[in-house]
Amino acid sequence: MVSQGAASSTPPSSFISHQWIHDAFLSFRGEDTRNNFTAHLSNALRQKGINSYIDDDLIRGEEISPGLLEAIEGSRISIIIFSQNYASSTWCLEELIKILECKETKGQVVLPVFYKIDPSEVRHQRKSVGEALAKLEAKTKDDAKLQRWKTALTEAANLSGWHLTEK
Repeated sequence: MVSQGAASSTPPSSFISHQWIHDAFLSFRGEDTRNNFTAHLSNALRQKGINSYIDDDLIRGEEISPGLLEAIEGSRISIIIFSQNYASSTWCLEELIKILECKETKGQVVLPVFYKIDPSEVRHQRKSVGEALAKLEAKTKDDAKLQRWKTALTEAANLSGWHLTEK
């Protein structure tokens, strides 16, 4: 007989039977990392036979596109590349919320990379992250959305990942 606690720790069958479209989804702030770290990471993954998704071909708008949400849902792993301006993008923050949702509902693996930013700045919304959120708060006037972004930043920053600094 299986105890209630053991049953709840077993992933739903949808985790096991899910068909992934991409091996990895890369979430990043284009102006910070598109032409350097993210490009190098994408190339390295491709050379190892890992199919990664980057949003190069999507047209930017006010809201995250359904195609991008589908790419997140269809990825086995999401790699979040936090950088100085990541939190200034509502697009990135909405991606982050979707990624964390897929972590919970689909068993997606989430790997944060802190590129030239300290994880504590993301976790506690200090320095550039705090400044970006203050600007977004003035623009959005949506307290619930702002709180979801803050919670997502904290949750993602608490995950085990990599901290890359300039050397």
